[in-house]
Amino acid sequence: MTTATLLRARAFAPGSVGNVGPGLDILGLAVSGAGDEVLVERLDASGVVVRDAGHRDLPTRADKNTAALAAAEVLRRAGSPVAGLAVSIRKGLPLAGGQGGSAASAVAAAVATNRLLGDPLDRLALLDACLAAEETVAGRHPDNVAPSLFGGIVLVRSLTPLDVVCLPVPAELRVVLAHPDQRLRTRDARAVLPHDVPLSVALTQAAQVAAMVAALATDDYGLLGRALEDGIAEPARAPLLPGFREAKAAALRAGALGASISGAGPTAFALVRGETIAQAVAAAMDAAYRSVGVVPQVRVAQVDRQGAREIR
Repeated sequence: MTTATLLRARAFAPGSVGNVGPGLDILGLAVSGAGDEVLVERLDASGVVVRDAGHRDLPTRADKNTAALAAAEVLRRAGSPVAGLAVSIRKGLPLAGGQGGSAASAVAAAVATNRLLGDPLDRLALLDACLAAEETVAGRHPDNVAPSLFGGIVLVRSLTPLDVVCLPVPAELRVVLAHPDQRLRTRDARAVLPHDVPLSVALTQAAQVAAMVAALATDDYGLLGRALEDGIAEPARAPLLPGFREAKAAALRAGALGASISGAGPTAFALVRGETIAQAVAAAMDAAYRSVGVVPQVRVAQVDRQGAREIR
C-alpha cells in the first residue's frame, strides 16, 4: 500500500525516565521494554475521536487525551487534507507512574499520524507537536517526550527555540525500575517543588548535570553515579513516596551507581553497570519496598536507543 492510500498507521513509543537525578525537566532517557502503542485510522468526518483510550481511567474526550491532542496537532501542522482520525491506544505503561505514560501516548500518536500522512513533519516538528499536546494536560515538560521520541539519553538545552541534544549511551548501562503500587499525579508532585532555591543548591545542581554529560561522553560510570544526586526535586518529593528512601539505600548497597525518583514518581530508578549487578539491585529494591509493606513491580532494562517507531 502506498503512502497516498494509507488508511491506518500504528506506532510504538517507549517509556522513559524523566529528570534523571539533577536534570529536572531537562534530562531524560528512554527505557527498553514497556511502552504505548497507538493506532490511527482515517475518518470521513472531520476532527479527531478517541475510539479506545486504553484504560478506563483515561479520558475519551479528544481535547483531554494526549494521544488525540498530538494527532490533531500533527494534522494541523501538516496542513493535511485528511478530514479526521480515530485514535486507539494500547497502554503498556502505568498511569501516573512516573514512566512517561502520557508522553509515550502522545509520541506514538504523533508518529503514527505523521506516517499516515506520508511523513511531512521531521522529528523536531513532531517533538513540538507532542509538547503542545502534553502542555494541555501536564505542562510543557520535554524530559519524557524527547527521549520517547528520539530514543537514548536526551538533554533539552532550550524550549524556545527548541534545541535537543542526544547524548552518548555507555554500552554496559542498565536501568532498574521499581514501580510501587501507588499513583502520583504530575500536578501533585510539582506542587511540592520549591519556587526558589539557594544559589549554592542551584550551582551544585548545574555542576551535577554538567558532570553527567561528561560521564556519558567518557564512559565514566563512577562519575555518572556521583553526579546523579538531586538536591531539588528528590528531597521535596521523597516524603510522598513510602519506601523510596529504603529502596534507594538498598540499591546503593547492592552496587548501583546511583538512584533517584523517575519523573514525578512514584517509580524509583537506579543506574547500574552490567546485567549481573542490575539483577542484584533489582532484588534489593524489591525487598526494601516489601519490608515497609509496599508491593513493587521491578524490572531491569536497557536504554532504548531507537525511540518511537512505526509498527507494520
